[in-house]
Amino acid sequence: MQFLRHLYSAARLRFALVMLGVGCLLWTVLALPLGLVLPSRWGMWVGRWMATLGFRAYIWLLDVIGLGRFDIAALDTLRGAGPLILAVNHPGLLDALMVLSRLPNVTCILKASLMRSPLWGAGARLAGYIRNDLFLGAVNLAVDELHHGSQLLLFPEGTRSDPMPLGEFQIGAAYMSYRSGIPIQTIIIEQDSRFLGKGWPWLKRPDMPMHFRIRLGQRFDPPTNPKAFTLTLHDYFRSEIKPLSGGA
Repeated sequence: MQFLRHLYSAARLRFALVMLGVGCLLWTVLALPLGLVLPSRWGMWVGRWMATLGFRAYIWLLDVIGLGRFDIAALDTLRGAGPLILAVNHPGLLDALMVLSRLPNVTCILKASLMRSPLWGAGARLAGYIRNDLFLGAVNLAVDELHHGSQLLLFPEGTRSDPMPLGEFQIGAAYMSYRSGIPIQTIIIEQDSRFLGKGWPWLKRPDMPMHFRIRLGQRFDPPTNPKAFTLTLHDYFRSEIKPLSGGA
């Protein structure tokens, strides 16, 4: 019986990963021609809404098959909040999916390799996401998007949390706020599993169901000293994160 339970859990995990890949490939088939025919602003609107609808459907699927339980509706209050820099801790690879599943007018700064990926690239380009290898150009594009009313998703750690529950912060979020004059809204992700965290193998089976909770933290005014504020922001997150009990 124990063997059958392990087998069922492994099957659910593989099914979830396959469905993510299938969904992204199907959207790529549509996003490629749309990117050629739609004006950039229309394409951006379509791309971001499709990301929200697609990731919301995927989160629903994970809940239905018992892989995870998601308490993330707190994000909905940010929909009409106007331009904000969304500073989020980054325990795992589901973080961006959870945020984007609730907020349709968000731009991201992505690794250049993801922008070229056959799985993610076409949809990311259509949505107007920004490559991280543009250096100051990426900053200028992000500031421009904020001034056009978009929200900007940033992970201040720059990568998944290492060590858990929080790694060191880079200056990016503070500098973006300083340059743009846009406030920083902190978003706290708490979970009871290290699933798809730094060093977690894709096919390693977690305890199921996993539990994820997102809550809104403090909103900070644009800093006058980005370097000093980065330390303040890190201390704030460290004081706020309370990992949910149990799980692996």
